[in-house]
Amino acid sequence: MSYYFIAQIKINDENEYQKYIDNAGKIFSRYKGKYLSIDNNPKILEGKWNYSRTVLIEFENKDEFNAWYDSPEYQSILKFRLMAADCDSILVKGLEGN
Repeated sequence: MSYYFIAQIKINDENEYQKYIDNAGKIFSRYKGKYLSIDNNPKILEGKWNYSRTVLIEFENKDEFNAWYDSPEYQSILKFRLMAADCDSILVKGLEGN
């Protein structure tokens, strides 16, 4: 069953955030996730959206997500994203059979 990591990010410090971006792709490529969307300008349909970007990543299963998110390599750069931005992120389970 697929799992989806969704992050809504409001970047407050571009320079510090760039330290995360400079390494995120290289680290991510070692894992089995798939970027589905990175959007800096989504169309707001309802409510308020106080973020700079939304990221949507698909993983084949929860173990693959955990392998990436909990990896020492990712944890070593995650601190830059969390220091440079306000982040709301969730992991959601996909529908069975899809």
